[in-house]
Amino acid sequence: MTDGKRVYVFFADFGLAAYDFAGNERWRLPLGPFNSQHGIVASPVYADGKVILVCDQDTDAYIMAVDAESGRIAWKTPRHVINGYSTPIIHRPAGGPAQVIAPGSYQLTAYSVADGEALWFVRGLTCQPKSAPTIAGDILYFNGWTVGNDAGEQVDLPPFAEVIAAADANHDGKLAQSELPKPWQPTGTWRAIDLDRDGFLNEREWTFFRTRRASRNGLFAVKLGGSGDVTDSHVKSLPDVPSPLVYENVVFLIRSGGIATALDAKTGKVLKQARLTGALDDYYASPIGVDGKVYIASEHGKVVVLRAAGDWEILAINPFDADIYATPAVSEGRMYIRTGNALYAIGSSN
Repeated sequence: MTDGKRVYVFFADFGLAAYDFAGNERWRLPLGPFNSQHGIVASPVYADGKVILVCDQDTDAYIMAVDAESGRIAWKTPRHVINGYSTPIIHRPAGGPAQVIAPGSYQLTAYSVADGEALWFVRGLTCQPKSAPTIAGDILYFNGWTVGNDAGEQVDLPPFAEVIAAADANHDGKLAQSELPKPWQPTGTWRAIDLDRDGFLNEREWTFFRTRRASRNGLFAVKLGGSGDVTDSHVKSLPDVPSPLVYENVVFLIRSGGIATALDAKTGKVLKQARLTGALDDYYASPIGVDGKVYIASEHGKVVVLRAAGDWEILAINPFDADIYATPAVSEGRMYIRTGNALYAIGSSN
């Protein structure tokens, strides 16, 4: 990430660092170690002289701002989430302070860029949000998908006190996996819900697990400037990692398996949903909209071009020589695509 003067980088096993355009290190800020099942993956963002980083982890999650000139911590705010893998975005409301909007497990929160104060939040997200929010007009769009949270897969687990009374065989006030009956066992690994890694579940960890099993995947439309008015507009075929694209008054979604969905940006009505024939692949890069077209890069290097409309159609599929995980970028009439082997700059010969 750059502010036009320096490049800022984050490595989960080191921390933050800043370099000038000649490659000279300007400052470094060691961080961690972190307690996260899949690691800290959010990228830093820049606003008003600050480098802002979300560090969501299974214990002691936080968001922090670092002075871009000196590398000193400007503010640090605890986050009441368990885990999350989304990069935040900056929002500048008319007549108000700049905000950094950060999704996390079960909750999306907006903070003041100036001092880190939590300004508003919306509940209802899934356990492991991975995509970034998208803003169009006064509406923020965010999708969340986690395995086991599609419609009809929810499980209503009892509160911790009831589970302790029924299953705590040795009466130590915590739960071992061997004590839980089969209907209450996790469908994934025990490590995923044993947040402090001590081999047992306490009340905080059971509440996290209980909330996770009751959560439901969805695409949310949040009216900005209010009190978090949320509309659940779509609950099937949601992306896991790619962010939604709002372009030409249409919300475009892409999910692994090559399932593309177009929604009316105002109402959430499904306009079209179909597979991208010829590119039935996994997708990690987010779609982008340029010149009336939508470009979508698949994991195994196929860039699909759609006509940008509610009734979209495939215009072309362009194969590349290696896998693609990064979202293409556009600047000054050129599109930049990074594969596993090379960086391509694509533009008109004119």
